[in-house]
Amino acid sequence: MDDTPRDRAPGDSREGPGQSELRAYLIGIGLAALLTATSFWVATTSVLWAPGVAVGLAVLAIAQMGVHLVFFLHVTTGPDNTNNVLAVAFGVLIVGLVVAGSLWIMAHLNANMMP
Repeated sequence: MDDTPRDRAPGDSREGPGQSELRAYLIGIGLAALLTATSFWVATTSVLWAPGVAVGLAVLAIAQMGVHLVFFLHVTTGPDNTNNVLAVAFGVLIVGLVVAGSLWIMAHLNANMMP
């Protein structure tokens, strides 16, 4: 296997910590701060259509998670990171099941209440 940059996370170098790792962390913190500021703007502005604010915040939250996974946790799709990707996918599955189950229980709670 060749060790190409596309198989590694930003700042993940084989030589050890250095300038590329610091640059990747700075890019990650910059993107995270930008996404956070944008989220605050989306939540407080009246420029956006009111029902679209929740969708915009959800998209920004997913982007924020992606930035953290790639720049800080160094989770990539390279061959040496298969277990990390599977762990993230399993975590997303569990969280999805908990949220869906909670919504289903809350939706059907009214019908099962005693009079």
